[in-house]
Amino acid sequence: MPTTLPQSNLPGLELIHRGKVRDVYALSDDRLLMVATDRLSAFDVVMPNPIPGKGEMLTQISNFWFGKTAHLVPNHLLDVPLAEVLPPGTDLKLYEKRAVVTRRLKPVPVEAIARGYLIGSGWKDYQATGSLCGIALPAGLKQAQQLPAPIFTPSTKAAVGDHDQNVSFDAVVDAVGADLANQVRDATLAIYQWAAAYAAERGIIIADTKFEFGTDANGKLYVMDEMLTPDSSRFWPADEYRTGISPPSYDKQFVRDWLETQDWNKTAPGPVIPDEVIARTAAKYAEALQRLAGIRLD
Repeated sequence: MPTTLPQSNLPGLELIHRGKVRDVYALSDDRLLMVATDRLSAFDVVMPNPIPGKGEMLTQISNFWFGKTAHLVPNHLLDVPLAEVLPPGTDLKLYEKRAVVTRRLKPVPVEAIARGYLIGSGWKDYQATGSLCGIALPAGLKQAQQLPAPIFTPSTKAAVGDHDQNVSFDAVVDAVGADLANQVRDATLAIYQWAAAYAAERGIIIADTKFEFGTDANGKLYVMDEMLTPDSSRFWPADEYRTGISPPSYDKQFVRDWLETQDWNKTAPGPVIPDEVIARTAAKYAEALQRLAGIRLD
């Protein structure tokens, strides 16, 4: 059965970051221990109650995609057994499917987003301006419509409780320089296009997805954190897809849609998610894991 872990506790290891979902600990030799908890973040707010097993599913699907796309862009994973780095007395079963040992990289300060369809904040921006992150789009597009070609639509990296803001590519250039900005854009679109084609063969549309990147001491670019998970992507069943609506999904859009019906101003604290919404969301994650990666929960 999947484990439940709202927050990690690893005495003896230095906690260097507790994010919306992941807890990150320092290890020796420029390595990190990254733990995916079962916390749920929506609209950049961590919800009060977790989704049991979510961290295990996120880690397994991320590891699957990291392996599948290593020929395109190198990633942060290191082949180090968890038992070698966890503190003595730690319950290995609680962490073995939700924690990984990674390179310690310098994060690129941008959320690297690829969009193939017009949905979410992209749809809202398009309605207001006819463009997205400074990219002019054709007039008359509908909600959830496929774009003429995938586009790179970066955003700021917000702290816990703050909201990401869509920005132009020029803003990324200003932040990190033209060379690194171009590398991030090219890597984002290459991974997205490869993964979208892979998923399409399995009856799933990847509407959009978000990557994070980092560089090593030599300036080499790696994709890191998570990859193509239900937390960072919108997965739609192809046989239920249509325009003009927010399509059914295998991701946390189910939670987002429920939250949109609540009297809530999208700031912390978030509302308690009903058990039914928790259970249905967990089932969506599990189905995505099985359909995309062929991994079934024990």
